[in-house]
Amino acid sequence: SLNFPYGFSISPFKKPKVTSFIIKNTYSSSKVERYGNQDKRRGTSLTWKAIYKRISLMGNPEKGAIEVVNQWENEGKKVTKWELCRVVKELRKFGRHKLALEIYKWMDNRPERFRISSSDAAIQLDLVSKVHGISGAEDYFKTLPNKLMDKRVYGALLNAYARARMLEKAESLLVEMKNKDYASQALPYNVMMTLYMNLKNQEKVESLVSEMMENNIDLDLYSYNIWISSRGYQGSIEKMEEAYEKLELDASVNPDWTTYSTMATLYIRNQELEKAEDSLRKVETLIKNRDRIPYHYLLSHYGGMGKKEEVQRIWESYKAIFPYVPNMGYQAVISSFIRMEDIEESELLYEEWLSMKSTYDPRIGNLLLGWYVKNGFTEKAESFFNEMLKVGKPNSGTWEIVAEGHIKERRVSDALSCLEKALSDEGSSFWRPKPANITALYDICEQQNDEKSKEALFEVLRKSNVLEDDVYTSLLPFYKQSKSENGPQEVKESKDEYEEEAADILLNELQASV
Repeated sequence: SLNFPYGFSISPFKKPKVTSFIIKNTYSSSKVERYGNQDKRRGTSLTWKAIYKRISLMGNPEKGAIEVVNQWENEGKKVTKWELCRVVKELRKFGRHKLALEIYKWMDNRPERFRISSSDAAIQLDLVSKVHGISGAEDYFKTLPNKLMDKRVYGALLNAYARARMLEKAESLLVEMKNKDYASQALPYNVMMTLYMNLKNQEKVESLVSEMMENNIDLDLYSYNIWISSRGYQGSIEKMEEAYEKLELDASVNPDWTTYSTMATLYIRNQELEKAEDSLRKVETLIKNRDRIPYHYLLSHYGGMGKKEEVQRIWESYKAIFPYVPNMGYQAVISSFIRMEDIEESELLYEEWLSMKSTYDPRIGNLLLGWYVKNGFTEKAESFFNEMLKVGKPNSGTWEIVAEGHIKERRVSDALSCLEKALSDEGSSFWRPKPANITALYDICEQQNDEKSKEALFEVLRKSNVLEDDVYTSLLPFYKQSKSENGPQEVKESKDEYEEEAADILLNELQASV
């Protein structure tokens, strides 16, 4: 499953991003994947799980993964590369990129024990881009020896550019990859297509699909799913179904649940609810290997359609199949009831989750907090926020929701303070303030002739690295890019919840693997 490598908004139940350009059956996968059968060896399995558990349950995350691995070896237990790569895989799965990168750095410092492959370098580059940004990824790329510079590493850099929505750099790198014969498979095209989708340039998606067909580059499932989604966003169900029919005729590719979940999203968006339900029934028939993720999307889809009985049915089925329900499951079901404006059921589920959670996930509390703020329940929002502080730690999203409450009351200073706290959160590297909130604050500053607060607002934008993002700034009516020769860009509409959802499915699908 591949997270869209870059900028789509987070859906209400979005799982932690697992980002890698390396996808199964596309490029040679990492050793973690190639050695997957070794996971059956009880001793090896117990080792990586024990190390991962120590890292994930660290009382003081500042100590880092290196201290855990050092302590493990100081206890007389040698750790293998496979075990460490398996820990990295798990950390990446749950978005613990900094810790995963620390483990690779630990191996890098022991070249006599650990040989770094091009797959390892690609994963490291991906992690560096998430922890230290594009400049860090480019610096790392330049330090790699020629023997490691293959399509995996180039692909990881392309994915980083795409995630950062750096169109010119991504297009230039793709040309270089073509010249090196590193773009003879579908994956780089898939990454570029997701970038063009993010930029709402559906014509470019069609162009890349045509190029693949002309050059006899086989479309894989990801290619078809992106193509289907792109056509659906153009508002043509007929063209979307035409792309799906081509998928059905391709004997080398079989649609999976993500295909039908994406189509359901687009049917809902276009009010084709019967077709949406047909697609969701197909999703249910294609769930395999005790996979939890399809259930999360089913809950969300039915919630978006207002089908409370179906949400309850899927939820009961989910709990019957999986004795342990992770935070992600509660996030999905609470989000669904929030969508249906059933705050009472949402509150009951939240209390149920609190009573059995292993760790506090602020994203779940944010769902209720956001509803209270949106609907004007100011006192309830304040008391709920205070409760969140007692049982856990807020994230950037929490602070922005609190800021929204202050914006409603035109308390500019308080709102800016919350946005600054959002920036200082340890997980804020992927957080971007909502353009609607920035615009509302700017308008208040204008009305109050508050130049000092306006400058503080621009400082928030600078620190969150959004001013170089043409797509983001196009959503700020007041912002004119100094480098534009044609004046301010057209302001595009924000994505609706169904667009976010399909994007989430496709991007999760495109990114996962190792």
